Amino acid sequence: MLPIIPDPFKLVVRQIKTEDGYKADPTALKQLEVIRKLLGQADQVISCTDAGREGELIMRYVLEYLGYHKETKRLWISSMTEKSIREGFDSLKSSKEFDNLYRAAKARRESDWVVGMNASLSLSMAAGKSNYSLGRVQTPALGMICRRYLDNRDFIAKPYYLLQLRTTKAGKELVLTCTGKYDTPEKLDVDRKKVYEETTAKVVQVEKKEVPEEAPLLYDLTALQRSANTKLGLTAEQTLNIAQKLYEGGYISYPRTGCSYITEDIFEQVPSLIGLLKQHPRFTWHAENLCNQPLNRHCVDDSKMTDHHALIITENYPQRLSLDEQNIYSMIAGRMLEAFSGKCLKETVSVQADCNGVLFGIKGSQIKVPGWRGIYNEPSEKEEGSLLPEFQEDEILPVLGIDTLVKKTKPQPIFTEASLLAAMEGCGRTLDLSLIHISEPTRHRSIAYGVFWL
Repeated sequence: MLPIIPDPFKLVVRQIKTEDGYKADPTALKQLEVIRKLLGQADQVISCTDAGREGELIMRYVLEYLGYHKETKRLWISSMTEKSIREGFDSLKSSKEFDNLYRAAKARRESDWVVGMNASLSLSMAAGKSNYSLGRVQTPALGMICRRYLDNRDFIAKPYYLLQLRTTKAGKELVLTCTGKYDTPEKLDVDRKKVYEETTAKVVQVEKKEVPEEAPLLYDLTALQRSANTKLGLTAEQTLNIAQKLYEGGYISYPRTGCSYITEDIFEQVPSLIGLLKQHPRFTWHAENLCNQPLNRHCVDDSKMTDHHALIITENYPQRLSLDEQNIYSMIAGRMLEAFSGKCLKETVSVQADCNGVLFGIKGSQIKVPGWRGIYNEPSEKEEGSLLPEFQEDEILPVLGIDTLVKKTKPQPIFTEASLLAAMEGCGRTLDLSLIHISEPTRHRSIAYGVFWL
Protein backbone atom coordinates (compact mmCIF):
# COMPACT_ATOMS: atom_id res chain seq x y z
CA MET A 1 0.00 0.00 0.00
CA LEU A 2 1.35 3.36 -1.02
CA PRO A 3 2.62 5.78 0.00
CA ILE A 4 5.45 4.28 2.06
CA ILE A 5 6.67 6.83 4.58
CA PRO A 6 9.22 5.31 7.00
CA ASP A 7 8.94 6.22 10.65
CA PRO A 8 11.67 6.37 11.64
CA PHE A 9 14.33 6.39 8.92
CA LYS A 10 17.20 4.15 9.90
CA LEU A 11 20.84 4.64 8.98
CA VAL A 12 22.97 1.72 7.83
CA VAL A 13 26.57 1.52 6.70
CA ARG A 14 27.25 1.57 2.98
CA GLN A 15 26.37 -1.78 1.43
CA ILE A 16 28.31 -3.77 -1.15
CA LYS A 17 27.09 -6.70 -3.20
CA THR A 18 28.58 -10.12 -2.41
CA GLU A 19 27.78 -13.71 -3.37
CA ASP A 20 25.68 -13.96 -0.21
CA GLY A 21 23.78 -10.74 -0.89
CA TYR A 22 24.40 -7.20 0.29
CA LYS A 23 26.69 -6.69 3.27
CA ALA A 24 28.24 -3.73 5.05
CA ASP A 25 31.38 -2.43 3.38
CA PRO A 26 34.34 -3.61 5.53
CA THR A 27 36.31 -0.46 4.71
CA ALA A 28 33.48 1.76 5.91
CA LEU A 29 33.07 -0.33 9.07
CA LYS A 30 36.77 -0.06 9.80
CA GLN A 31 36.70 3.71 9.37
CA LEU A 32 33.68 4.05 11.62
CA GLU A 33 35.42 2.06 14.34
CA VAL A 34 38.41 4.41 14.13
CA ILE A 35 36.06 7.37 14.59
CA ARG A 36 34.23 5.61 17.43
CA LYS A 37 37.51 5.02 19.26
CA LEU A 38 38.63 8.63 18.81
CA LEU A 39 35.29 9.94 20.05
CA GLY A 40 35.73 7.93 23.23
CA GLN A 41 39.14 9.51 23.82
CA ALA A 42 38.23 13.08 22.90
CA ASP A 43 37.57 15.89 25.38
CA GLN A 44 35.97 17.98 22.66
CA VAL A 45 34.65 17.29 19.16
CA ILE A 46 34.86 19.91 16.41
CA SER A 47 32.94 19.40 13.18
CA CYS A 48 35.09 20.42 10.21
CA THR A 49 32.93 19.19 7.36
CA ASP A 50 31.93 21.48 4.48
CA ALA A 51 30.28 24.72 5.58
CA GLY A 52 26.94 23.89 4.02
CA ARG A 53 23.80 21.79 4.23
CA GLU A 54 25.28 18.49 3.06
CA GLY A 55 28.44 18.88 5.12
CA GLU A 56 26.33 19.42 8.22
CA LEU A 57 24.23 16.34 7.48
CA ILE A 58 27.23 14.06 6.99
CA MET A 59 28.72 14.97 10.38
CA ARG A 60 25.38 14.62 12.20
CA TYR A 61 24.71 11.23 10.57
CA VAL A 62 28.11 9.88 11.64
CA LEU A 63 27.65 11.07 15.22
CA GLU A 64 24.09 9.78 15.32
CA TYR A 65 25.10 6.35 14.03
CA LEU A 66 27.91 6.09 16.57
CA GLY A 67 25.64 7.19 19.42
CA TYR A 68 27.56 10.37 20.26
CA HIS A 69 25.13 12.90 21.74
CA LYS A 70 27.36 15.41 23.52
CA GLU A 71 27.53 19.00 22.34
CA THR A 72 30.08 19.66 19.60
CA LYS A 73 31.72 22.77 18.19
CA ARG A 74 31.53 23.82 14.55
CA LEU A 75 34.30 25.14 12.31
CA TRP A 76 32.50 27.27 9.74
CA ILE A 77 34.79 28.37 6.92
CA SER A 78 34.50 28.41 3.14
CA SER A 79 38.11 29.30 2.38
CA MET A 80 41.07 26.97 2.85
CA THR A 81 43.80 29.57 3.29
CA GLU A 82 45.85 29.34 6.47
CA LYS A 83 44.54 32.73 7.60
CA SER A 84 40.91 31.67 7.16
CA ILE A 85 41.46 28.34 8.94
CA ARG A 86 43.15 30.01 11.92
CA GLU A 87 40.41 32.62 12.18
CA GLY A 88 37.81 29.87 12.00
CA PHE A 89 39.34 27.94 14.89
CA ASP A 90 39.59 31.16 16.89
CA SER A 91 35.84 31.68 16.52
CA LEU A 92 34.31 28.22 16.79
CA LYS A 93 30.53 28.08 17.02
CA SER A 94 28.17 25.83 18.93
CA SER A 95 26.71 23.05 16.80
CA LYS A 96 23.28 24.06 18.11
CA GLU A 97 23.46 27.16 15.90
CA PHE A 98 23.21 24.85 12.89
CA ASP A 99 20.34 22.66 14.02
CA ASN A 100 17.97 24.15 11.45
CA LEU A 101 20.50 23.62 8.67
CA TYR A 102 20.75 19.97 9.69
CA ARG A 103 16.97 19.64 9.75
CA ALA A 104 16.75 21.15 6.26
CA ALA A 105 19.35 18.72 4.94
CA LYS A 106 17.69 15.77 6.65
CA ALA A 107 14.28 16.75 5.25
CA ARG A 108 15.77 17.01 1.77
CA ARG A 109 17.45 13.61 2.02
CA GLU A 110 14.34 11.89 3.38
CA SER A 111 12.01 13.58 0.90
CA ASP A 112 14.28 12.34 -1.90
CA TRP A 113 13.79 8.81 -0.59
CA VAL A 114 10.02 9.20 -0.17
CA VAL A 115 9.50 10.73 -3.61
CA GLY A 116 11.86 8.34 -5.38
CA MET A 117 10.58 5.18 -3.69
CA ASN A 118 6.85 5.89 -3.97
CA ALA A 119 6.92 7.42 -7.44
CA SER A 120 9.07 4.60 -8.82
CA LEU A 121 6.87 1.90 -7.28
CA SER A 122 3.70 3.64 -8.44
CA LEU A 123 4.92 3.85 -12.02
CA SER A 124 6.13 0.25 -12.00
CA MET A 125 2.78 -0.98 -10.65
CA ALA A 126 0.78 1.08 -13.14
CA ALA A 127 2.92 -0.13 -16.05
CA GLY A 128 2.98 -3.73 -14.88
CA LYS A 129 6.77 -3.75 -15.11
CA SER A 130 9.58 -3.29 -12.63
CA ASN A 131 12.70 -1.14 -12.55
CA TYR A 132 11.10 2.17 -13.43
CA SER A 133 12.86 5.02 -11.70
CA LEU A 134 11.47 8.44 -10.83
CA GLY A 135 13.10 11.08 -8.67
CA ARG A 136 12.90 14.63 -7.40
CA VAL A 137 15.49 15.91 -9.91
CA GLN A 138 15.73 13.33 -12.70
CA THR A 139 12.00 13.23 -13.43
CA PRO A 140 11.44 17.00 -13.81
CA ALA A 141 14.62 17.18 -15.91
CA LEU A 142 13.36 14.36 -18.13
CA GLY A 143 10.01 16.15 -18.34
CA MET A 144 11.72 19.32 -19.54
CA ILE A 145 13.62 17.37 -22.19
CA CYS A 146 10.51 15.54 -23.42
CA ARG A 147 8.36 18.65 -23.46
CA ARG A 148 10.96 20.56 -25.48
CA TYR A 149 11.34 17.62 -27.88
CA LEU A 150 7.58 17.34 -28.44
CA ASP A 151 7.20 21.11 -28.87
CA ASN A 152 10.04 21.06 -31.38
CA ARG A 153 8.66 18.05 -33.24
CA ASP A 154 5.09 19.35 -33.41
CA PHE A 155 5.99 22.96 -34.14
CA ILE A 156 4.25 24.37 -37.19
CA ALA A 157 6.36 27.04 -38.84
CA LYS A 158 4.51 30.16 -39.92
CA PRO A 159 5.81 32.52 -42.59
CA TYR A 160 6.40 36.20 -41.95
CA TYR A 161 7.72 38.95 -44.15
CA LEU A 162 10.18 41.83 -43.91
CA LEU A 163 10.95 44.80 -46.09
CA GLN A 164 14.53 45.91 -46.59
CA LEU A 165 15.73 49.22 -47.92
CA ARG A 166 19.10 49.42 -49.65
CA THR A 167 20.96 52.71 -49.47
CA THR A 168 24.52 54.03 -49.59
CA LYS A 169 26.53 56.14 -47.19
CA ALA A 170 30.15 57.25 -47.47
CA GLY A 171 30.68 54.88 -50.38
CA LYS A 172 29.35 51.90 -48.41
CA GLU A 173 26.14 50.07 -49.26
CA LEU A 174 23.90 49.52 -46.25
CA VAL A 175 20.70 47.58 -45.69
CA LEU A 176 18.00 48.93 -43.37
CA THR A 177 15.20 46.60 -42.25
CA CYS A 178 11.61 47.58 -41.54
CA THR A 179 10.91 47.95 -37.83
CA GLY A 180 7.84 45.68 -37.91
CA LYS A 181 7.06 42.19 -39.20
CA TYR A 182 4.24 41.37 -41.61
CA ASP A 183 2.30 38.17 -41.04
CA THR A 184 0.55 38.20 -44.43
CA PRO A 185 1.66 39.17 -47.97
CA GLU A 186 -1.32 41.52 -48.20
CA LYS A 187 -0.14 43.64 -45.27
CA LEU A 188 3.36 43.67 -46.74
CA ASP A 189 2.11 44.89 -50.14
CA VAL A 190 0.44 47.91 -48.56
CA ASP A 191 3.74 49.32 -47.29
CA ARG A 192 5.73 48.04 -50.24
CA LYS A 193 3.57 50.13 -52.59
CA LYS A 194 4.23 53.19 -50.42
CA VAL A 195 8.00 52.97 -50.80
CA TYR A 196 8.38 51.20 -54.16
CA GLU A 197 8.76 54.34 -56.27
CA GLU A 198 10.42 56.51 -53.61
CA THR A 199 13.95 57.69 -54.39
CA THR A 200 14.95 59.00 -50.95
CA ALA A 201 14.52 58.29 -47.25
CA LYS A 202 14.96 60.70 -44.36
CA VAL A 203 16.96 59.93 -41.20
CA VAL A 204 14.55 60.65 -38.33
CA GLN A 205 16.51 59.30 -35.36
CA VAL A 206 20.14 58.69 -34.49
CA GLU A 207 20.70 57.30 -31.00
CA LYS A 208 24.13 56.67 -29.56
CA LYS A 209 24.75 55.03 -26.20
CA GLU A 210 27.80 53.97 -24.26
CA VAL A 211 27.01 50.59 -22.76
CA PRO A 212 29.29 49.14 -20.06
CA GLU A 213 29.42 45.34 -19.84
CA GLU A 214 30.50 43.97 -16.47
CA ALA A 215 33.01 41.15 -16.53
CA PRO A 216 31.58 37.65 -15.99
CA LEU A 217 31.77 36.05 -12.58
CA LEU A 218 34.17 33.22 -11.88
CA TYR A 219 33.15 29.71 -12.84
CA ASP A 220 31.11 27.49 -10.62
CA LEU A 221 30.87 23.85 -11.69
CA THR A 222 27.64 24.23 -13.67
CA ALA A 223 28.91 27.27 -15.57
CA LEU A 224 32.15 25.43 -16.37
CA GLN A 225 30.19 22.41 -17.61
CA ARG A 226 28.02 24.60 -19.81
CA SER A 227 31.01 26.37 -21.36
CA ALA A 228 32.93 23.13 -21.88
CA ASN A 229 29.94 21.56 -23.59
CA THR A 230 29.49 24.56 -25.89
CA LYS A 231 33.16 25.19 -26.68
CA LEU A 232 34.71 21.73 -26.43
CA GLY A 233 31.80 19.34 -26.86
CA LEU A 234 32.47 17.70 -23.49
CA THR A 235 29.63 16.21 -21.47
CA ALA A 236 28.94 17.44 -17.95
CA GLU A 237 30.34 14.20 -16.54
CA GLN A 238 33.52 14.43 -18.63
CA THR A 239 34.09 18.01 -17.50
CA LEU A 240 33.61 17.06 -13.84
CA ASN A 241 36.02 14.12 -14.16
CA ILE A 242 38.68 16.29 -15.80
CA ALA A 243 38.26 19.03 -13.20
CA GLN A 244 38.50 16.41 -10.45
CA LYS A 245 41.85 15.23 -11.86
CA LEU A 246 43.12 18.79 -11.99
CA TYR A 247 42.02 19.29 -8.38
CA GLU A 248 43.68 16.08 -7.23
CA GLY A 249 46.84 17.23 -9.01
CA GLY A 250 46.74 20.45 -7.01
CA TYR A 251 46.20 22.71 -10.03
CA ILE A 252 42.71 24.10 -9.37
CA SER A 253 40.48 24.63 -6.34
CA TYR A 254 37.70 22.25 -5.31
CA PRO A 255 35.50 21.75 -8.41
CA ARG A 256 32.16 20.69 -6.90
CA THR A 257 31.09 24.20 -6.09
CA GLY A 258 27.91 26.12 -6.79
CA CYS A 259 29.46 29.50 -5.93
CA SER A 260 30.78 32.14 -8.35
CA TYR A 261 32.46 34.29 -5.68
CA ILE A 262 35.61 34.28 -3.56
CA THR A 263 36.39 35.72 -0.14
CA GLU A 264 38.63 38.64 0.74
CA ASP A 265 41.43 36.38 1.96
CA ILE A 266 41.39 34.41 -1.31
CA PHE A 267 41.46 37.69 -3.25
CA GLU A 268 44.77 38.52 -1.56
CA GLN A 269 46.29 35.59 -3.48
CA VAL A 270 44.85 36.54 -6.86
CA PRO A 271 47.68 38.87 -8.05
CA SER A 272 50.28 36.12 -7.55
CA LEU A 273 48.02 33.57 -9.27
CA ILE A 274 47.58 35.88 -12.25
CA GLY A 275 51.35 36.34 -12.27
CA LEU A 276 51.72 32.58 -12.78
CA LEU A 277 49.81 32.87 -16.05
CA LYS A 278 52.61 34.93 -17.59
CA GLN A 279 54.07 31.55 -18.54
CA HIS A 280 50.83 30.38 -20.12
CA PRO A 281 51.30 30.50 -23.92
CA ARG A 282 47.77 31.78 -24.51
CA PHE A 283 47.59 34.40 -21.76
CA THR A 284 51.13 35.79 -21.38
CA TRP A 285 50.35 39.29 -22.64
CA HIS A 286 47.04 39.53 -20.80
CA ALA A 287 48.51 38.36 -17.48
CA GLU A 288 51.37 40.86 -17.72
CA ASN A 289 48.93 43.65 -18.57
CA LEU A 290 46.53 42.76 -15.74
CA CYS A 291 49.35 42.67 -13.20
CA ASN A 292 49.92 46.38 -13.86
CA GLN A 293 46.39 47.62 -13.18
CA PRO A 294 43.78 47.54 -10.39
CA LEU A 295 41.79 44.31 -10.33
CA ASN A 296 38.02 44.16 -10.68
CA ARG A 297 36.50 43.13 -7.33
CA HIS A 298 32.93 42.35 -8.38
CA CYS A 299 33.33 38.61 -7.68
CA VAL A 300 34.78 39.21 -4.20
CA ASP A 301 31.97 38.96 -1.66
CA ASP A 302 32.17 37.07 1.65
CA SER A 303 28.39 37.30 2.12
CA LYS A 304 27.70 35.26 -1.02
CA MET A 305 29.91 32.33 -0.09
CA THR A 306 28.45 28.84 0.07
CA ASP A 307 30.21 25.54 0.86
CA HIS A 308 33.16 26.25 -1.45
CA HIS A 309 34.38 29.33 -3.28
CA ALA A 310 34.45 29.69 -7.06
CA LEU A 311 36.81 27.75 -9.29
CA ILE A 312 40.28 29.29 -9.55
CA ILE A 313 43.77 28.04 -10.33
CA THR A 314 46.25 27.36 -7.54
CA GLU A 315 49.88 28.29 -7.04
CA ASN A 316 50.92 25.01 -8.70
CA TYR A 317 51.37 25.69 -12.40
CA PRO A 318 50.94 22.44 -14.41
CA GLN A 319 53.65 21.25 -16.76
CA ARG A 320 52.27 18.07 -18.27
CA LEU A 321 48.57 17.72 -18.93
CA SER A 322 46.45 15.84 -21.42
CA LEU A 323 44.77 17.91 -24.13
CA ASP A 324 41.40 17.87 -22.35
CA GLU A 325 43.05 18.79 -19.06
CA GLN A 326 44.91 21.67 -20.75
CA ASN A 327 41.65 22.93 -22.23
CA ILE A 328 39.73 22.86 -18.94
CA TYR A 329 42.64 24.43 -17.05
CA SER A 330 42.86 27.17 -19.68
CA MET A 331 39.12 27.81 -19.45
CA ILE A 332 39.36 28.30 -15.68
CA ALA A 333 42.49 30.46 -16.03
CA GLY A 334 40.94 32.51 -18.83
CA ARG A 335 37.75 33.10 -16.84
CA MET A 336 39.90 34.31 -13.92
CA LEU A 337 41.58 36.86 -16.19
CA GLU A 338 38.17 37.94 -17.50
CA ALA A 339 36.59 38.19 -14.05
CA PHE A 340 39.34 40.42 -12.65
CA SER A 341 39.59 42.63 -15.75
CA GLY A 342 37.74 45.90 -16.16
CA LYS A 343 34.39 46.43 -17.80
CA CYS A 344 34.04 46.38 -21.57
CA LEU A 345 32.74 49.69 -22.91
CA LYS A 346 30.72 49.58 -26.11
CA GLU A 347 29.19 52.35 -28.15
CA THR A 348 25.91 51.30 -29.75
CA VAL A 349 24.31 53.21 -32.61
CA SER A 350 20.67 52.93 -33.68
CA VAL A 351 19.48 54.71 -36.85
CA GLN A 352 15.92 55.02 -38.12
CA ALA A 353 14.91 56.35 -41.51
CA ASP A 354 11.45 57.24 -42.85
CA CYS A 355 10.52 56.36 -46.40
CA ASN A 356 7.03 57.69 -47.18
CA GLY A 357 5.73 56.82 -43.70
CA VAL A 358 7.42 53.41 -43.41
CA LEU A 359 10.20 53.17 -40.82
CA PHE A 360 13.43 51.28 -41.46
CA GLY A 361 16.26 50.78 -39.00
CA ILE A 362 19.82 49.62 -38.64
CA LYS A 363 22.00 49.06 -35.58
CA GLY A 364 25.71 48.82 -35.01
CA SER A 365 28.22 48.77 -32.19
CA GLN A 366 31.83 49.56 -31.63
CA ILE A 367 34.07 48.47 -28.77
CA LYS A 368 35.64 51.57 -27.27
CA VAL A 369 37.41 49.93 -24.32
CA PRO A 370 37.86 46.12 -24.67
CA GLY A 371 38.24 45.44 -20.95
CA TRP A 372 37.48 41.79 -20.16
CA ARG A 373 36.47 41.05 -23.74
CA GLY A 374 40.07 41.59 -24.77
CA ILE A 375 41.20 38.41 -23.00
CA TYR A 376 40.24 36.20 -25.91
CA ASN A 377 41.35 38.70 -28.59
CA GLU A 378 44.89 39.31 -29.75
CA PRO A 379 46.17 42.84 -28.95
CA SER A 380 46.00 43.77 -32.67
CA GLU A 381 42.30 42.92 -32.73
CA LYS A 382 41.31 45.26 -29.92
CA GLU A 383 40.79 48.32 -32.10
CA GLU A 384 37.61 47.73 -34.02
CA GLY A 385 36.39 50.03 -36.78
CA SER A 386 32.98 51.63 -36.56
CA LEU A 387 30.33 49.32 -37.90
CA LEU A 388 28.24 52.22 -39.21
CA PRO A 389 29.19 55.51 -40.86
CA GLU A 390 28.24 58.73 -39.12
CA PHE A 391 24.57 59.67 -39.58
CA GLN A 392 22.82 62.95 -38.85
CA GLU A 393 19.15 63.50 -38.17
CA ASP A 394 17.20 64.95 -41.14
CA GLU A 395 19.87 63.59 -43.48
CA ILE A 396 18.53 62.42 -46.85
CA LEU A 397 19.56 58.97 -48.02
CA PRO A 398 19.23 57.64 -51.58
CA VAL A 399 17.07 54.56 -52.05
CA LEU A 400 18.86 52.00 -54.20
CA GLY A 401 16.12 49.40 -53.96
CA ILE A 402 13.43 47.72 -51.88
CA ASP A 403 13.63 43.98 -51.21
CA THR A 404 11.24 41.50 -49.66
CA LEU A 405 12.42 38.82 -47.25
CA VAL A 406 10.34 35.72 -46.59
CA LYS A 407 11.16 34.02 -43.29
CA LYS A 408 9.64 31.36 -41.05
CA THR A 409 9.16 31.17 -37.32
CA LYS A 410 11.41 28.62 -35.62
CA PRO A 411 10.81 26.35 -32.64
CA GLN A 412 12.97 26.40 -29.56
CA PRO A 413 15.90 24.07 -30.25
CA ILE A 414 16.15 20.66 -28.65
CA PHE A 415 18.21 20.80 -25.46
CA THR A 416 21.95 20.35 -25.51
CA GLU A 417 23.71 19.56 -22.25
CA ALA A 418 24.71 23.21 -21.98
CA SER A 419 21.21 24.58 -22.57
CA LEU A 420 19.66 21.97 -20.27
CA LEU A 421 22.00 22.94 -17.44
CA ALA A 422 21.06 26.59 -17.99
CA ALA A 423 17.34 25.75 -18.02
CA MET A 424 17.62 23.71 -14.82
CA GLU A 425 19.32 26.60 -13.03
CA GLY A 426 16.27 28.80 -13.60
CA CYS A 427 13.50 26.23 -13.92
CA GLY A 428 11.53 27.61 -10.95
CA ARG A 429 11.07 31.03 -12.52
CA THR A 430 8.07 29.88 -14.55
CA LEU A 431 6.42 27.97 -11.71
CA ASP A 432 2.85 29.06 -11.00
CA LEU A 433 2.49 28.57 -7.25
CA SER A 434 -1.27 29.09 -7.45
CA LEU A 435 -1.58 25.72 -9.19
CA ILE A 436 0.09 23.77 -6.38
CA HIS A 437 -2.26 21.84 -4.09
CA ILE A 438 -0.91 19.78 -1.20
CA SER A 439 -3.09 17.19 0.48
CA GLU A 440 -2.32 14.85 3.37
CA PRO A 441 -2.00 11.27 2.08
CA THR A 442 -2.97 8.18 4.01
CA ARG A 443 0.31 7.05 5.53
CA HIS A 444 1.60 3.53 5.49
CA ARG A 445 4.27 3.20 8.16
CA SER A 446 7.26 0.95 7.64
CA ILE A 447 10.93 0.71 8.42
CA ALA A 448 13.28 1.81 5.65
CA TYR A 449 16.99 2.30 5.42
CA GLY A 450 18.94 5.33 4.25
CA VAL A 451 22.56 4.90 3.24
CA PHE A 452 25.31 7.34 4.10
CA TRP A 453 28.72 7.10 2.49
CA LEU A 454 32.17 7.24 4.04
